[in-house]
Amino acid sequence: MLRLGSLGLDPPLVLAPMAGVTDRDFRLIVRRIGGIGLVTMEFIPSKALVRGVRRTLDLLHFVDEERPISIQIYGSEPDTMAEAARQVEALGADVCDINMGCPANKVLKGCAGCALMGDLDLAGRIVAAVRRAIAIPLTVKFRLGLDAARMNFLELGRICEGEGAQAVALHTRTARQMFSGDARAAWGEIARLKEAVGIPVVGNGDVHTPEDALAMLAATGCDGVMIGRAATKNPWIFRQTAELLAGRATAEPTLADRRELILGHLQLVAAREPSKYALHKLRKFTGWYTHGLPNGRHLRQQLQSLPDVPALLAAVEGFFASLEREAA
Repeated sequence: MLRLGSLGLDPPLVLAPMAGVTDRDFRLIVRRIGGIGLVTMEFIPSKALVRGVRRTLDLLHFVDEERPISIQIYGSEPDTMAEAARQVEALGADVCDINMGCPANKVLKGCAGCALMGDLDLAGRIVAAVRRAIAIPLTVKFRLGLDAARMNFLELGRICEGEGAQAVALHTRTARQMFSGDARAAWGEIARLKEAVGIPVVGNGDVHTPEDALAMLAATGCDGVMIGRAATKNPWIFRQTAELLAGRATAEPTLADRRELILGHLQLVAAREPSKYALHKLRKFTGWYTHGLPNGRHLRQQLQSLPDVPALLAAVEGFFASLEREAA
C-alpha cells in the first residue's frame, strides 16, 4: 500500500497528470476498469485558478466516483500557489500535487514546472507555503534535473521532505530530454532517491506494460508506480498490473471490451466538447486506442481526412464491425 499521510492507496498505482488527456471522462474510464489507487487531474495553472478563469475552472470538475483524486497545480509564486492549493482543498480533492516536472517551454518560461529545479530556494518556499495552506496530503512531482549536468533531484527531494510533503514522484528524464531517450536506463535514480528521503517515492518513466511496473518496483524499491502515456493506449494497464501484484494472471481485453470502451469514450467527448475541439480530441484518442489492433494504422490514416464528428464516429463503428466479421 502507498500511504500519503492518512490516505492509503491500494494498489499503489497512480494515473499521471497529462494535459488534454486526464480529463473527467478519461479518469472515469480507468477508475471503472479498476486496479488504480489514485487518479490525477491534468495540471492546473495557479494564476488562472486564483483569478477564476472560466476555462480553468471547467477543468476542475470531478465526481465522487473518481476518488481518491489528486489535483496538480503549477506556478512560480508561493502566495499564489498557496491560494490555489486552498481552493483545491475547498473543492474536495483528496491530494494536492505540485508540478515541478513539466518540461514544456511555455511553463518553463514562467519559471514554473521543471524550471523550479533551477531555483531550489524558490521551490522550497513554494512547498512550504502550500504546506501551511492546506491540511490534505501534499505531493511533489519532478524530474532528474534541467539537464544531465544539473541533476539535483536528490536535493529537491530532501527539500520537499523537509518542508512537509508527504510523498514525491520522480520521472527519470531531464527537462532537456522532454520525452525522448530511454527513461528505463535511469530507473536506478529512483532507488537513490528512495535511499535519500524518508517519505514515499513514486516512480515514473517508460512503464509500458504491467510487467514493467513490477520490474520498476523490484529494481528500485519505490513505494508506488505512476503510469501516463501507456494508459492512453491501454487503459486496462492498471487492472492488469494490480492482478500481477496480487499473483494472478492478467486478462487481455476482448475485442468487444475495446469496442465498448472506445465508442463510449468518443461519444462522451462528442457530446461534451464543441465540434472543432471534439474532432481533434477524437482523432487523438482513436489514434492511441487503436494501436495494436488489426488495420489500426489504416483507420488512423482515414481519420485525418474526415470532415466532422459524425463521419469519424461512423468510421470507428465500421472499423469494429469489420473486425468482428473477420473474427466470426
